Amino acid sequence: MRTLVLGIGNLLLSDEGIGVRAIEALEAHYQIPPEVELFDGGTSGMELMEAMADRDLLIVVDAVRSNHEAGSVFILEDDEVPALFTEKLSPHQLGLCDVLMALKMTGEYPRKLILIGIEPASLAPGMSLTPTAQRALDVALREVQRLLAEHGMEIQRQDEPCATI
Repeated sequence: MRTLVLGIGNLLLSDEGIGVRAIEALEAHYQIPPEVELFDGGTSGMELMEAMADRDLLIVVDAVRSNHEAGSVFILEDDEVPALFTEKLSPHQLGLCDVLMALKMTGEYPRKLILIGIEPASLAPGMSLTPTAQRALDVALREVQRLLAEHGMEIQRQDEPCATI
């Protein structure tokens, strides 16, 4: 199964960087099987097309304004994802929507697309997540773990004993 976990966001705008922080945490604290690729998409746009093309499973982690309480974590799937990005939180989301449309046109759209969205508490300049976003990041990482397990791929925290989740 060709799987990509993609984190996007701007590290210079506090909680806006939560998707990238998720990839950093997965790389640092989890044992990732070879069939799962982790990718820091930063604020890239069309440059992500090759990385996202023709995936069996694409999980995107990103800060998303959803009119929920700050720190809320929600999951959208397949056609719900591009529809959400008609209301933009930041410039990179336009790029993500464009990439998804281009992948549809080229026949390389992911077979399964999942967005783990996190409602930011702050988009102020700063390199650190707010405490609210940090708690949400922990929830989002558990969701990544759960979603991968649902698709037959186990990831394990490196500091946990090796046991089936």
